[in-house]
Amino acid sequence: MAAASHDLRFDSGRLCLDLVATGVGRPGDGPGERLGTPERLRAWLLGARVVPPGTPLEAVDAGWLGRFHALRHLLHRVVRAEAADGPEHAAEADLERVNALAAEPPPAPRAVRGADGGLVRAVAAPPDCAALVSLVARDAVELLTDPAVRGLLRQCEGESCTLLYLDTSRGRRRRWCSSEVCGNRERVARHRRRVMNGEGVQEGARDSGGTAEASATGPGRADVAPSPHPAKP
Repeated sequence: MAAASHDLRFDSGRLCLDLVATGVGRPGDGPGERLGTPERLRAWLLGARVVPPGTPLEAVDAGWLGRFHALRHLLHRVVRAEAADGPEHAAEADLERVNALAAEPPPAPRAVRGADGGLVRAVAAPPDCAALVSLVARDAVELLTDPAVRGLLRQCEGESCTLLYLDTSRGRRRRWCSSEVCGNRERVARHRRRVMNGEGVQEGARDSGGTAEASATGPGRADVAPSPHPAKP
């Protein structure tokens, strides 16, 4: 399985959000669970660059999987609560749990020579689960405690899509997790609504024996007239 497979990677702008995205998804993407086996967790750890390429991860097992699932559920609750505009905030118990996980020492990085002679990042020893959980938890702490970055948090506006991301677009106008996926779905749905509205006007005109405009001004106007507020592009 390729580590960069589309069903494992979502470039949200933050490592912690990338982990959250493995448990939720876009409508039509199938089951939300993308880390169902130790092998898929290993692929995600490498593909999301939690560890450098080539890092030994033979120790990843069902126990690792359970701990990363628990971290993901925890971060999903905390980040969504803190990203909301309402008065509710993340539970203090959840915050304390994130802090406790982040307190574990992360893997020690090293600069080593790569095959081409350039310096590349490596880890001093094969990492254990607590160290990698700590890396993701620390990223969440940094995100949540930086007001400027936290202000960029968005939830995709696609119907039934719950993916979170950082909006770093010009003008902060990004609406979807992916213009090609959720954005395209909305454009297709909007086109279908317009076509259906147009067909309704034509059918009304034929039924009344008059023009579409005449039908739109008759008693059935609310049923056949297109919306006076066209959808925004």
